[in-house]
Amino acid sequence: MNEPQNVNNYDGPVFNAPVSGAQFAWNNDTVTQNQQNNSAVAPGFEALAALVTDLLRQLPQAGLADRDREDAESAAREVLAEITRPEPPEEGRLRRALALLKGTLAPIATGVVTGTTVGAQEWARTAIEGLTSLV
Repeated sequence: MNEPQNVNNYDGPVFNAPVSGAQFAWNNDTVTQNQQNNSAVAPGFEALAALVTDLLRQLPQAGLADRDREDAESAAREVLAEITRPEPPEEGRLRRALALLKGTLAPIATGVVTGTTVGAQEWARTAIEGLTSLV
């Protein structure tokens, strides 16, 4: 006869497989998470990597709606993924990811998005100008 297995449930996350590089917050209403990507940046794209990394760091304070913030974060991560892959960045993929990132910031820069924090419009405008000048 098999003995019943003891199972402890502490009302928390349960991982049933190996987890690597994941981040999560639990029972926290105001959390900011950062993660460093120590992958090598393609030569010539260091300034772009620094700008996008800084943009990701500042994005949570811009006061965007969750969906808009998530779209901007996703586009920024696509840019970083493209310039840190082992092969040279694929120009078309990088251009599309940058266009998506600038497109998510444009409504903030033009003042169309309401509810953003003071200074968010200028911040977004400066970010778009930086992204445009670097590529």
